[in-house]
Amino acid sequence: MFQNGTNELTLKARGMAISRAVDAAQIITVRFVPEAKVTSIRIDTEEVASKETGSMSNVSSIEIRISRQEQPQ
Repeated sequence: MFQNGTNELTLKARGMAISRAVDAAQIITVRFVPEAKVTSIRIDTEEVASKETGSMSNVSSIEIRISRQEQPQ
């Protein structure tokens, strides 16, 4: 997305995928786009109904916002 000209990216994940989103954010900011920085992290808990039992359970979620700083020309 950054290669296509986007200056802001949001990664969202729930449950077990949270660690993968954190890893992806680190790879983006350290290896691929060093001028990009994490601008905000939002964590939350969502209540989700089970499809099998119908009971409610709490699922953690994360939203990581990454922005690329404009390079002076």
